[in-house]
Amino acid sequence: MSGIQSINGQVKSQATQPEPLRIMATIISWICHPVFFPLIMTLVIYKLEPGGFIGLAPKQLGLWFINIGMTAVFFPLFSIFLMKQLGFISSYLMPTAKERIIPLMATMIFYFWISHVFNSMGVVTVNNPTPPPQAPLVYKVLLLGNLWGIVALFMINIFTKISLHTTAAGGMLGIIVVMMISGPANLVIALFVAILVAGIIGTARMILGAHQKGDVWLGYIIGFLAQILAWVYMR
Repeated sequence: MSGIQSINGQVKSQATQPEPLRIMATIISWICHPVFFPLIMTLVIYKLEPGGFIGLAPKQLGLWFINIGMTAVFFPLFSIFLMKQLGFISSYLMPTAKERIIPLMATMIFYFWISHVFNSMGVVTVNNPTPPPQAPLVYKVLLLGNLWGIVALFMINIFTKISLHTTAAGGMLGIIVVMMISGPANLVIALFVAILVAGIIGTARMILGAHQKGDVWLGYIIGFLAQILAWVYMR
């Protein structure tokens, strides 16, 4: 019943918005889809703090990007594609909270694996006496924060359809704050840009009527706190 009400509310909200505005909001929602967040922020971190990668071979760095892109982006997308083909979800948009349960579980597994891989880098073991270079702390925080964030999403999704988009946006703000606290770089401009982008994302979701206002703000809070708590745990 709640799913039907949510869909009806979404249709009603969309009907009150001008067509060009809804088209723009849809484009923003696709471009800023949360599934791209881990890879985008991986590249952003590299651009904002290149000093943390001194001594790392370009080939090794490229492999890191490919690893994150495959595990945190491609595999979740491919899993959702298979779920749609098998009838586990009715639409790629997953309009109800119930339809997001299995995709969230699958993504949780992929996020756990990529976080484990990067946390294990630089650790010498009997089977791996020459491990690859250790990943920067901010990368480990990002991936662990992603994992904790999606675990929180999964649990909250049982009760309400929290916004995945604004959770990713909150995570973006959180990791930049972590970089400001832990690094010497002046990232004030980057923070203001991130706040602007996060605001645009939340506005787009509200224009489309995809979520209630409380679910949008809850997403920001969960995403932000997940990154901050991951940093407190990792440092």
